[in-house]
Amino acid sequence: MKLIIAYIQPHKLQDVKKSLYEKEVFKMSVTNALGCGAQKGYHESYRGVDFEVNLLKKVRIEIAVNNDFVARTIDAIIKGARTGQIGDGKIFVLDLVECIRIRTGDKGHDAIG
Repeated sequence: MKLIIAYIQPHKLQDVKKSLYEKEVFKMSVTNALGCGAQKGYHESYRGVDFEVNLLKKVRIEIAVNNDFVARTIDAIIKGARTGQIGDGKIFVLDLVECIRIRTGDKGHDAIG
């Protein structure tokens, strides 16, 4: 079992969801996030005062998958999120030690579905 965490551009969320659905990956959690990387932010002026905005809007997607869904999930995220520009995002793949479905008490592979 793996936990896949992806940070993507907010405007690419619908493309990523569509790509995931095509690969039969339907379960995910999505949250808004702020962050910076190679983009480094931008300068903005408000009432004559110049300031740096270095935390940019991102979307965090978390998907718990069984091992046979890892490659297709990663491929789908890349397909939907890639623009070829700096700031497309990152994908992290973590080992998922345990998963428990609260409703049934199922554990492990069965709990992810």
